[in-house]
Amino acid sequence: MSAVSYGSMKRFEQTGEISLKSLLKIAIVLDCADTFEELFANIQPQSIQEIIDGKL
Repeated sequence: MSAVSYGSMKRFEQTGEISLKSLLKIAIVLDCADTFEELFANIQPQSIQEIIDGKL
């Protein structure tokens, strides 16, 4: 259903390696693609210290 090749699926299952494009295709079919939006959230730091401390 995702149009991801069998080889890519097998590699993903065995090694955890997959292209972002294929991962997104699988996520769409599984109806969980919206969770990827959290990865690209535009978070604004409140202070330079947050950036220095790596809290973002």
